Amino acid sequence: MTDTLDHLTQSLLQRAAKAGADAADVLAVRGSATSIDVRNGVLEQAERSESTDIGLRVFVGQRVANVSSSDVRDASLAIMAERAVAMAREAPEDPYVGLADPSQLADVRDGRDLELYDATDEPTPAELETDARSAESAALAVNGITQVSSASAGYGWQDIHLAASNGFSGGYRRTSRHTSCVAIAGTGTGMERDHDADQRIFQGDLRTPQEIGRTAAERALERMAPRKPKTGAYPVLFDERISSSLIGHLLAAINGVSIARRSSWALDLLGQDVLPSGLSLTENPHRMRVAGSRPFDAEGLATQSRDIVKDGILTGWTLDLATARKLELAPTANAARSTSGGPSPSVSNVALTQGAHSRDDLIAQMGTGLVVTSMIGSTINPNTGDYSRGAAGFWVENGTVAYPVSGVTIAGNLRDMLRRITPANDARKWLSRVVPSVLVEGLTLAGE
Repeated sequence: MTDTLDHLTQSLLQRAAKAGADAADVLAVRGSATSIDVRNGVLEQAERSESTDIGLRVFVGQRVANVSSSDVRDASLAIMAERAVAMAREAPEDPYVGLADPSQLADVRDGRDLELYDATDEPTPAELETDARSAESAALAVNGITQVSSASAGYGWQDIHLAASNGFSGGYRRTSRHTSCVAIAGTGTGMERDHDADQRIFQGDLRTPQEIGRTAAERALERMAPRKPKTGAYPVLFDERISSSLIGHLLAAINGVSIARRSSWALDLLGQDVLPSGLSLTENPHRMRVAGSRPFDAEGLATQSRDIVKDGILTGWTLDLATARKLELAPTANAARSTSGGPSPSVSNVALTQGAHSRDDLIAQMGTGLVVTSMIGSTINPNTGDYSRGAAGFWVENGTVAYPVSGVTIAGNLRDMLRRITPANDARKWLSRVVPSVLVEGLTLAGE
């Protein structure tokens, strides 16, 4: 077949060389997505998209340019290559850009061992609509729920192929099916909302729409009649639904781009403690049936497991080829890219060491404090780690949840916060970020 992604990428590489490129790589993505939304028992929206996108990166000496297109006709590919080379010739020189050496390239060039593709028949729009209706009905069946603002179901697949003039060529297919529901309790100014959702590679792993709708409803009801807590310093438990945001701030701080620009609060923390002793943060891009898994990165390097933090100590940065060269370090095979841009460092699947106690045990341990289940806004100083976010959740007194709260601001410093976390044992192991609920002592709360 002449329209395969392998053929398209190789054809574009040839055209880039003919146009004058010294080296080049091409990322091609072909996929389809269907999404169904229902509201008040009626189909509200049905969308389906199908596309083939291709991104070309060319090198002329140490000058680089990126172009992308969704037009993959032969004539368009020729124009695309010529324009990319012309752009590169006008770009400033960058001593750190360039393709991987052939000795660095991954041997595994497909995703068969990672189970990223579900061969089950694609669901029909009618089947997706049934899922969305079932989630909405389950939420509305819970006493106290006044409406469902959205109930959705969807399915999609993607073929991804990367080819480069250094000899790399590889690709794999992903599938995804999801269901979500947002329920509202109360009326007028007393309304509260919450949601639940699930997304899986294999359709058979997806939680039932009835469970998703019912959970969304129960969460919304729990938030009714919130108050503001008193201002002061209290322990805060970040619920498993949002605890990964704390780890996300650490991952952003150790990203090679931030380190190379010297714009990170973690600049001086390599080899230092960033988490309590005994806790590790591990990246594993080879977990089966997990959305973040991949056999190779966006530069064709073999992905591998690594301890980002081991026994509390930060072991290294997250690097692609360019940032590794800038920092005179070995790349960590963490390049990610879209068809519209070049590579940049990004982690895949990460997991924080789980604790020995349950979420309820940590709540009992808190005495008086806050359980955070949702957050809004964000003021994070990337240079100092100063942290301030709006939050909602539940107030705890004498180790027991007393009442819902909203309109509270949490403040602290990420360096100190991360060193004081105590994890629970409730992480969902099928997620790309496996982070349990975490308790942080002594944060400042601004309430009333």
